[in-house]
Amino acid sequence: MKLNVLPRQNLDPDTARWYMEIARQVNALSEGSIAGAYTARTAAPSSGTFAKGDFIRNSAPAEAGSGGSKYVVTGWICTVAGTPGTWLACRSLTGN
Repeated sequence: MKLNVLPRQNLDPDTARWYMEIARQVNALSEGSIAGAYTARTAAPSSGTFAKGDFIRNSAPAEAGSGGSKYVVTGWICTVAGTPGTWLACRSLTGN
């Protein structure tokens, strides 16, 4: 189910724009689009404060590793809270 990006009531232009931006982001997230994730990065965080369990999506996934054990880093998960916390890569095997 997608959110309607057009407000049904007469709203002032700023509120209507705010509503449309939120609806587009929710729709993108529900469809798995990286564009919906504001926290997507190309590497694990090196600054900022994070809680255990926070997840950062990889905005530039690429196949890595050697033949027979290739993988893609889909993101990073914070395993110890802190600034910036301790991060582990979340890898998905590609089967190549």
